[in-house]
Amino acid sequence: MRSPRTSLEQWFCFLAVVDEGSYAKAAEAVNKSQSAVTYAVQKLEEQLGVPVFRIEGRKAVLTDAGQVLHRRGRALLEEAQRLESSARIMASGAEPSLRIVADTLFPRSVLLDCVNEVMNQFPETRVECLESVLSGGEEALLERRADLVITGIVPPGFLGDQLLRVRFVAVAHAEHSLHKMERALDYRDLRPFCQVVVRDTGQRRQRDSGWLDAARRLTVSRMEASVEAVSKGMGFAWLPEVAIRQELASGLLKPLPLLEGGERFAELFIVLPERDLAGPAALAAERLIKGAITALSC
Repeated sequence: MRSPRTSLEQWFCFLAVVDEGSYAKAAEAVNKSQSAVTYAVQKLEEQLGVPVFRIEGRKAVLTDAGQVLHRRGRALLEEAQRLESSARIMASGAEPSLRIVADTLFPRSVLLDCVNEVMNQFPETRVECLESVLSGGEEALLERRADLVITGIVPPGFLGDQLLRVRFVAVAHAEHSLHKMERALDYRDLRPFCQVVVRDTGQRRQRDSGWLDAARRLTVSRMEASVEAVSKGMGFAWLPEVAIRQELASGLLKPLPLLEGGERFAELFIVLPERDLAGPAALAAERLIKGAITALSC
């Protein structure tokens, strides 16, 4: 004989009690009677065979088993919501919104051209483009805050296709003191001077990629600001070659004559976090971006 199965409604009520801290507040939040919420949680406990709450005063507190089930129940409801969203997309023909998170290393003009084409193909879809630095794209994936991500860091549990290799060059203003040494440099020569770095947009585990523990440090929020600061002679930095071609050609910026480490490389990947649930606009955006990069490299 089959054991009775729990329902999404029971899990919904259970999570509401956790979020609100009591059965009474949970009932208000889900627009049900307190007795209905209590009955749903009791049935959940009965069918699972373990208590999920203990009552302390007027507050419902999770048991050890309840804490484990809370985490898994949250994931269960999120997956159900994603399935419902996917079904609505299939019924309507396109997703109502598309959020793209792209690392600032990715060429903005290429991205905007692709987004423009997506908006032409799917005029009813609202498109949101956000820039990220270092771990920002990784967090967007882990927190399910994007439909398509271009990132240098693909976290465990996700798969991405290699999209672009970006070359960084150590540079400073042509009149910077480092260039006046007129000899090959090592990291000890750099340390007394100000290094310009771009702030990580991630919050969980911020990274300082390429920082040499210089005596002074200027942190900016955008790659363009980093290029401008170095062009004003405010410090040295490793900058994407694609972002400083004009400054290098004019002689405003000059590569530092480092004995080693004068160039660095970063890989960018394109990731659809939920490929099986992705809507046509997200799939089109991925296809357009990959095609644009292929055309650039030809």
